[in-house]
Amino acid sequence: MFDFHIHSRVSFDGHDTGLQLALAARDKGLKEICFTDHMDYEPLAGVQTLLYDLEEYGREYDGLEVPGLKIRRGMEFGMEPHNAEQLRADAKKRHYDFILGSVHFVGKDDVYYASFWEGRTVFEAERRYLEEMLACVQAHDDFDVLAHLSFISRARAHHAPRPLPYAEHREILDEILRLLARKGKGLELNSSGVDRGVGYLPERDFFLRFRELGGQIVTVGSDAHRAQRVGQYSGESVQMLKEIFGHVCTFENRQPVFHK
Repeated sequence: MFDFHIHSRVSFDGHDTGLQLALAARDKGLKEICFTDHMDYEPLAGVQTLLYDLEEYGREYDGLEVPGLKIRRGMEFGMEPHNAEQLRADAKKRHYDFILGSVHFVGKDDVYYASFWEGRTVFEAERRYLEEMLACVQAHDDFDVLAHLSFISRARAHHAPRPLPYAEHREILDEILRLLARKGKGLELNSSGVDRGVGYLPERDFFLRFRELGGQIVTVGSDAHRAQRVGQYSGESVQMLKEIFGHVCTFENRQPVFHK
């Protein structure tokens, strides 16, 4: 089993040490993990609050070893339509095995909070978020996998939380998935919405369509910010992807490794 989306105390919203998280992964039977701390250029804060410190990152992970567990180093970069050059620059600052590209902001609004939702129906909020995501995938080439495509489903300010419905947004979702496949990028099965009542982020039908559109690279991640959540639903996630694709992927040196 694998978990390629984990946050330690290096992230602004993480809690536990890298060692605590790695030991939890080993104890739960995982074979390989990747730390993916937040590198998110929050629009209202310029270049401050949501960025990790590279020296702290090195102290936390360089030399970290746990027998029986492969440990990879990555980051979760907050994509915006205008910050592709920033990602290119950040990706060169140290060695990474894996880079998740995520979308948390639309303009200056964090989709997790009320300011984004004010004056919008659920459909309108979802559509605006997906428009921003498409613009980000169009603008960026230096990420490996798109994280939690339906992140908006577990937003705290969501009027009526629900899994993102593919059928209601089919045209734009097809564009996003088709572009990911054409660029050789992957799609993450993020399990952080399962025990929040909104299912996998995204759900099974997204992956079925991703395969139809030529997608092959798929990863699993718990999005854990605490040790007890590491590897959560990893077994179920891996099984789902193997049923659809025949494999699940990990990454080493920014290259996908296919596990049949």
